Amino acid sequence: MKAQEKTRDNVQKSQAIGLPVLQQHAAGIDIGSKEHWVCCPPKADGSVNVRRFGSRSCDLEELAAWLASEGIESVAMESTSVYWIPLYELLETKGFDVLLANAKQLSHVPGRKTDMQDCQWIQLLHACGLLRGSFRPGQDICALRALMRECSNLIEERTRCVQRMQKALDQMNVQVHRAVSDITGVTGMGIIRAIVAGERDPLVLAGLRDRRCKKDVKEFAEHLRGTWREEHLFNLKMSLELYDKLNDMIEVYHQKIRDLMQKLTPEDRRHTPVPEHPCKTKARSQRKTGQDQTRESLWRFSGVDLTLIDGINTGAANTILTEIGLDLSDFPTEKHFVSWLRLAPNRHISGGKVLKKKRNAVGATRVATVLRTCATCLERSKTALGAQFRRTSRRKGRAVAVFALARKLAILIYRMLRYGQAYVDQGAEDYEKQFEERRLQAMISSAKQMGYELKPMPEAA
Repeated sequence: MKAQEKTRDNVQKSQAIGLPVLQQHAAGIDIGSKEHWVCCPPKADGSVNVRRFGSRSCDLEELAAWLASEGIESVAMESTSVYWIPLYELLETKGFDVLLANAKQLSHVPGRKTDMQDCQWIQLLHACGLLRGSFRPGQDICALRALMRECSNLIEERTRCVQRMQKALDQMNVQVHRAVSDITGVTGMGIIRAIVAGERDPLVLAGLRDRRCKKDVKEFAEHLRGTWREEHLFNLKMSLELYDKLNDMIEVYHQKIRDLMQKLTPEDRRHTPVPEHPCKTKARSQRKTGQDQTRESLWRFSGVDLTLIDGINTGAANTILTEIGLDLSDFPTEKHFVSWLRLAPNRHISGGKVLKKKRNAVGATRVATVLRTCATCLERSKTALGAQFRRTSRRKGRAVAVFALARKLAILIYRMLRYGQAYVDQGAEDYEKQFEERRLQAMISSAKQMGYELKPMPEAA
């Protein structure tokens, strides 16, 4: 009986103490499309301190003023659609420490059915230090990211325009894609513009080809004979006009992004000459496609050149820097960074046993999607990363090789941005040589453990 009473007393004491409060001046906000519920610490008499605000700008200003009057220093909110962005940015400019909690951390608790209870629950968890904030770069990087994401949407729309032009040509049986490898190149676009202008003679259209084309004029012209139906020509004309307008808009976005990067560039790097790219092939390709200016802007902005890493071009580097920024101190190690990108092995372990494997979420972030694309480009590369891709692909398949190389690229990016570690390609031959040496040492060690000794065979006379 005494033991039971002692246990009962301990339970009552633990329930009375409750969770320890680590942040006295913390608030919780339940975000909605029409209204926001805000909970501050309880009043002096122990009553609930909750207020409801609208979603208009004047209401948000009133919300921020009330938080300041309550002495709030840190605010936690749930990431509901895009409705949290105006309030988050406002509170951030007002000097509050804002924590954006993932809705997945809060949605699995039963019994909370109202917005008022939700904001109280968020405030309690945040005050006790039980919420983790989602990664969000600084305001300047967020501005770059918003521009870059909209520019990416325009690039995707431009791709759809190219597909519609291709469809209109196929419906007229004008096989431009058979004559040239890329219809958006100089030769392909020249032929399309001539067709829209009214040219129908295949020999005249074939005369627009580049002199380096392998097909002769007659063979080239055979692919350019079509039916020339009026409705398909009109569709081709409209798609071409939209393609040109999107090109102009994309260029305006690129210029705006470069101007903003110029403002964020430190003074000591604004007039510093950009180092030459060690890979002459990559440098020549950047000059040919007009990406050398973007590379210079990225180098002056970040102080590092991500395009030195094999497989990463200026477009990928632009996306990576505008998505994650330059400060990766929120990720203590490269493993944390790789895990955030969903490029870590997804192993479910229970009771010391690995459960059934579940496929990782593909395309969790834009950065992971870009790194997967860059990894695919390394399949035939004559570099160390290319050799690693091919070796992994032979052993475990191409899908695993893409995943592994995307993870490797993420580690290289983390080391370059966090520690300034330069990347130097050791070459495919040196990589294969080191791999064979490691393999030989492993075989010698295994044979020694089994009581054998490996010796090289005598060379043939």
